[in-house]
Amino acid sequence: MKLINKFTLLFTVIFASGIFIFAVANPEEKENLKKESVSVFPVKLDFAGEETPLKISDVKERLDRELLVNVNLHASTILAIKRANRAFPVIEPILKKNGIPDDFKYLAVIESGLVNVVSPAGARGVWQFMPETAKERKMEVNENVDERYDLEKSTEAACSYFLSAKGKFGSWTLAAASYNGGMTGVNKQIDLQKVSNYYDLLLTEETSRYVFRILALKEIMKNPVKYGFAIAPEDLYGALPTKKIEIDSSITDLASFAKSQGINYKILKIHNPWLRETKLLNDTGKKYQIEIPLKGY
Repeated sequence: MKLINKFTLLFTVIFASGIFIFAVANPEEKENLKKESVSVFPVKLDFAGEETPLKISDVKERLDRELLVNVNLHASTILAIKRANRAFPVIEPILKKNGIPDDFKYLAVIESGLVNVVSPAGARGVWQFMPETAKERKMEVNENVDERYDLEKSTEAACSYFLSAKGKFGSWTLAAASYNGGMTGVNKQIDLQKVSNYYDLLLTEETSRYVFRILALKEIMKNPVKYGFAIAPEDLYGALPTKKIEIDSSITDLASFAKSQGINYKILKIHNPWLRETKLLNDTGKKYQIEIPLKGY
């Protein structure tokens, strides 16, 4: 009986202590969590000057999802930040020259991570153009030359698309969404649903997330330290100084051409990924710009 009483007393003391400790510590923990939450989630956000209506509950939740996903995709997000230091200086002036808002550079980030990737559907390059769309936008695409891999030319082509989409929808946000959902697909849903704001439309899962992914990467990449990405300047990927050589004839052996320029075949292909074979066929006298690095090899 005494043993039972001792256990009862001990349990009561432990239980009471737990309640007391929780009661004292819990408000502080809640306050810390509240402060952390407020400090990370943006109070205000926009795409190309068009405000994101965070007061709408599903909009806030969808942005929160993409922020959480990309903050926790550590390797991918770090690589995007590092590559942006090299790619953005090429993309930004082309966007500006064409009158495209600077925020569209983050569309390239979510499309490809700023590298020349190939999608299962056959889209290629940083801007992920399909072959026919690329040709419509004045890019050369064949087995020998594929300008979807040329960052300058593919950015120009992307600008052409954005201007067309903005003219059609009157909104940069919808223009960005249509890069994923297609102008016809987005326009069909606008007519069906009788609304003309991206944030009011019910779209496919991928297109519904698309602009929010752009917004999340924009927010993180503009405020990397805030989201836990403290990357030293020397760890960012930089562009190497290069010279451009104009070629208006065929090159039968790119490896030999590379050696004549003081580099090797690998370095030539890294800086000119649009060259798809071991030679450059040019029977029409078209002028190509071949980039040769001056150091870093």
